[in-house]
Amino acid sequence: MSILDRFRMDGEVAIVTGGASGIGAAVVEALREAGASVIVADRNGEPSLDVADERAVDAFFADVVRRHGRLDVLVNNAGIAIRHPTLELSSADWNSVVAVNMTGMFLCARAAARHMLPAGEGRIVNTASVMGLSGGLYPNVSYQTTKGAIVNMTRALAIEWARTGIRVNAVAPWFVRTALTAGVLDRPGMQAEIEAATPMGRLAEPEEIAGAFLYLASRASGMVTGHTLPVDGGFLAR
Repeated sequence: MSILDRFRMDGEVAIVTGGASGIGAAVVEALREAGASVIVADRNGEPSLDVADERAVDAFFADVVRRHGRLDVLVNNAGIAIRHPTLELSSADWNSVVAVNMTGMFLCARAAARHMLPAGEGRIVNTASVMGLSGGLYPNVSYQTTKGAIVNMTRALAIEWARTGIRVNAVAPWFVRTALTAGVLDRPGMQAEIEAATPMGRLAEPEEIAGAFLYLASRASGMVTGHTLPVDGGFLAR
């Protein structure tokens, strides 16, 4: 098998949560270009899925396997951000972010593994964030905390499932031009501050993040598990 063939995903089935827009939509396109059959799961799409709803998650994954006969890849991407300084962050908002960004990723990973384990193979790629590897540039404690949890959840699941054939990795994007970051980038001076803090001097585009997901979702990364890959224009290297 050539190295380029290892990036091919012909005949494989993938689920991408939060795949209707932004990074998720770019990942969906990348996996489809690589030959995978991709099912998009998103609260704002069709079919709709609330990743924080345990019964809905289990039923959704079971239905995908029933209809397609297999599940090879989960891109665990659904996430939200509620940005307030800590003293202004309500417990309800905190719980909302935790439910989607942390509990939702756990529920989806668990549901995927239940179907991957009998097959003896599978790949799970979580969406973390550079905010989970640093203190960030502005107050956003619920997002930063949950994304940090994803980094260690990735390690823990990778170790637990390493001998089963399931690999678990994560991608940690920096600021990307998406609807999720629009509210931040619209703040006066914020984009300039972000660009100044980024050695490459610019924001990322969703397509630039998608390549990292394709690598970790494909057999090209066959010996990689428990890793979080930052795509950050050099921010963490400073």
